[in-house]
Amino acid sequence: MALDIDPELLDTLDEISARRPSGSLDTTADIAAKRAQSNRLTESLNAALDRSGVVTEVRNIPGPSRGSSLQLRIHRPTTAVTGLPCLYSVHSGGMVSGSALGDDRILVPMVKAFGCVGASVDYRLAPEFRAPAATEDCYCALAWLAANAGELNIDPARIAIHGVSGGGGIAATTVLKARDQGGPMPCLQLLVYPQLDDRNTTPSSHGDWLGWTRAMNVGAWRAALGERAGTADVTAYEAAARATDLAGLPPTFIDVGSMEVFRDECIDYAERLLRAGVATELHVYPGCFHGFDIYVPQARVSRTAVAARQSALSRAWWPQGRP
Repeated sequence: MALDIDPELLDTLDEISARRPSGSLDTTADIAAKRAQSNRLTESLNAALDRSGVVTEVRNIPGPSRGSSLQLRIHRPTTAVTGLPCLYSVHSGGMVSGSALGDDRILVPMVKAFGCVGASVDYRLAPEFRAPAATEDCYCALAWLAANAGELNIDPARIAIHGVSGGGGIAATTVLKARDQGGPMPCLQLLVYPQLDDRNTTPSSHGDWLGWTRAMNVGAWRAALGERAGTADVTAYEAAARATDLAGLPPTFIDVGSMEVFRDECIDYAERLLRAGVATELHVYPGCFHGFDIYVPQARVSRTAVAARQSALSRAWWPQGRP
């Protein structure tokens, strides 16, 4: 397998193997190890952030049920400007770990590069809270952002939703819910190697790839869905690939590596979006494993992937060209 990996990623194999939690996410200890790994990665990446020109605040907003609340991290340029585009990011972590703090590494640079507003919510994690709890939380936060756009200096017509891995899957279910509920529709869904399908029946889902293994994926879906994982009882608000109708969704960007569990489900979702008439951009990066751009950001393929995502955002926010 190492011979097929992009040459610039080869030097990280030992590091990734050492940092990956053992186990299959089937036990409390496995999930605790995954959460500890996510926290360490967040601490490491955030320590290197240049936050100059960006102000960050934490807001407590109403949650999806009476008396509940959600915590939202909001990043803005220090220079007050109205009508800004917004990148609403759903944090990664395989549905069982991670936090909004982990999205600082994405949102702070984006605020600096685009002069946009960035936001990320701390949604409820599995297995303590089963799906579709995360989707309900993320939809609630999306609706709050749109409803409070004036106060936040956001242009409600230019809210893009973004998610990486597990966060990409939840971003996709959030958009499905927004369509069905008649809620605010993002101008773009930007899904970075998203976790879309609980059934684990594709050829790529059987690979023991780097970064995220089949065993971890099966365990994560079991944590999120319990015994319903892989059965006919799973809804589109729990696993986006279960949606039978993809019409009416916003323009979509999906990227994925050729050497990871999610490859085939991402390709299939993109193809179905296209058949449903949704403007869709798909990138499959050869020789890349899950999280390649995080582990090796300096690699040419990583820089290419980040540039493609930023280009998609720019086109969604400024269809006639950025002023």
